[in-house]
Amino acid sequence: MTTGSGRVSTPLTKLPHLPKMVSRARLKSILTGLALYAMAAAIVGYFGVNAYTGKYGLNARQELDQEIISLTSELAQLKRERAKSEQRVSLLRSQRIDPDMLDERARFQLDYVNPHDLVRMIPQN
Repeated sequence: MTTGSGRVSTPLTKLPHLPKMVSRARLKSILTGLALYAMAAAIVGYFGVNAYTGKYGLNARQELDQEIISLTSELAQLKRERAKSEQRVSLLRSQRIDPDMLDERARFQLDYVNPHDLVRMIPQN
């Protein structure tokens, strides 16, 4: 079939494999797209794993919370011990010395006993 200008409007042979064939440029664009998606997924995965297990991740936050709880309870215990010690020290201050406390401490440090005290000796095994 020819036109008036002498050109053929239909191909001389039919090539049924051409529409099914993927050109290199199209294959390259498909592979480039897949590579970009794979890299993006790897980056998101990396940050996701670090958000869970990293130095400041969810697991580390739970461990820090547990450490905060234990240190808070230890702080409360130390404050109670300090208050008790301060109360005992206040009894030994020169402005108001408690005679019983002074007598007890002096006897303990000097290993002396009042003659009117009842002393019980416990043998060591």
